[in-house]
Amino acid sequence: MIVGLGIAGFALYFWAIAILMSVAPKFFFAHIGPFGVLNEHYIRDTATFNAAFAAGLTIAYKRMSWRVPVLFCVTVQFALHSVNHLVDIDAAHPRWLGPADFISLTLAAILLTVLLARALRPPAKPSVAP
Repeated sequence: MIVGLGIAGFALYFWAIAILMSVAPKFFFAHIGPFGVLNEHYIRDTATFNAAFAAGLTIAYKRMSWRVPVLFCVTVQFALHSVNHLVDIDAAHPRWLGPADFISLTLAAILLTVLLARALRPPAKPSVAP
């Protein structure tokens, strides 16, 4: 149950980010990802990756066989995204956003690792009454 709720939560997160990046790349840049110089094309390109993860997670919510592979890919993405934010931790404007992004992405990667570990557990066998 907890894995399904986690998958649903991350699917909603990825859908929201993908839509925001697609429809309002300037807003996304100014308020969420203020690193470097605004490039609307690259922000919309990145939105397609977020939408793909959202679609995979949406399917994995219903199809148990999709859970481990999709959670693995999303966990790797969040871990690598965290490393990228660590490298650029002092490049955000305002400056506090760099550490905040790194911490939030790292916590999400840890949560995804927990969800993946739970999804990898074999299903519990039904108990038989004596």
